[in-house]
Amino acid sequence: ASERNRVRTNGYQSMWQFFHKLGSPKWFYGIATRLMPWLLAAGALLLLSGVVWGLAFAPKDYLQGNSYRIIYIHVPAAFLAQSAYIMMAVAAVVTLVWRMKLADVFVKAVAPVGLWLTFLALFTGAVWGKPTWGTWWVWDARLTSMLILLFLYGGVIALGRAISDEKSAARATAVLVLVGVVNIPIIKYSVEWWNTLHQPATFKLTEKPSMPPEMWVPLLLSVLGLYLIFGWLACIRMQSEILIRESRTRWVRELVMAGRN
Repeated sequence: ASERNRVRTNGYQSMWQFFHKLGSPKWFYGIATRLMPWLLAAGALLLLSGVVWGLAFAPKDYLQGNSYRIIYIHVPAAFLAQSAYIMMAVAAVVTLVWRMKLADVFVKAVAPVGLWLTFLALFTGAVWGKPTWGTWWVWDARLTSMLILLFLYGGVIALGRAISDEKSAARATAVLVLVGVVNIPIIKYSVEWWNTLHQPATFKLTEKPSMPPEMWVPLLLSVLGLYLIFGWLACIRMQSEILIRESRTRWVRELVMAGRN
């Protein structure tokens, strides 16, 4: 029993050591540098394969014809726009509870990416809606809640820039992110809670796809590829923010000098 307790204690200590390392800007900068080439290469390969397969080689839909092919861009963007906000909410909790600087760095770095992903989802949805519904936009529950998500991302960005004090800005944006996270389940379940024009989810990880494999496999590749590209973008933007915040530290000065040489 004592041996098991010792192993368990060592396991807890290792977990906390990793957690503290994860909060170190210097440690994260090094890990991100090593990960980014792999994230970019794998993400680009998967995304390009999925999009080309879906747009050029997947069969026509028996109801929507070729217009459905926009899902190979629309669905990954919509998935990731919501996932990015959930990631920001987790980081916001870490910011408020543990005061971890890297969590706030993540929120600040990811918010503009989430903004553009949400815009892409809304734009491609409008392109898809025109031939399907006969209009570019309706005040549908799903579309309206996605528009609110766009405003939430914009609000997080604006609030972070409006407050000059770094710690105050981190707390304020964290609170706003957590308040806005209630919109995510509304987006997800809007087609079930209300009578909407928007169709139910095209692709669910927890259920068997309703589409044949030659349609959903490229969609899955596109989703996975975009998530990896998102990871690459997040690393780049976080590294840039870390260099700004840690500009007076010795390791950043050494890094800059090494780059000049």
